[in-house]
Amino acid sequence: MSLINQALAPGSIRLGASVASWQEAVELCGELLVASGRTTTAYTDAMLAAINELGPYVVIAPGLAMPHARPSEAVLDTGMSLVTLREPVAFGHKKNDPVTVVFGLAALDHDRHLELLSQFAGKFSQPGFVNSLLSCQAESEIRSLFN
Repeated sequence: MSLINQALAPGSIRLGASVASWQEAVELCGELLVASGRTTTAYTDAMLAAINELGPYVVIAPGLAMPHARPSEAVLDTGMSLVTLREPVAFGHKKNDPVTVVFGLAALDHDRHLELLSQFAGKFSQPGFVNSLLSCQAESEIRSLFN
């Protein structure tokens, strides 16, 4: 099983979500991390605070955001959440808005964070990968993309 599939605990994926803003998209990612036992609600607050302070640095590629915060006591275990959006939302990034795929990332430590990001970058460097994600109708299809 890939590191990404390990990080995506059962219940941490939501497909075709409707949100009104980037804040709601990040909150939904945070809720899924909390529901899967990976973080506390304080981590969601930290993700929102980081974006408010630093700007839309989490929009890492066209249509793709990866909200995260520093490792802290609010992280219970390394994990990810995935939300695909029915309608894209703007984070305020000049080149990569609007966003349709949002991955929440929580890491216990820096090394685990880098391993996960390395595998993640490998997948997302494949042409058409974001469109493949958006065409998925079930969690099982998402998981097969990451194997």
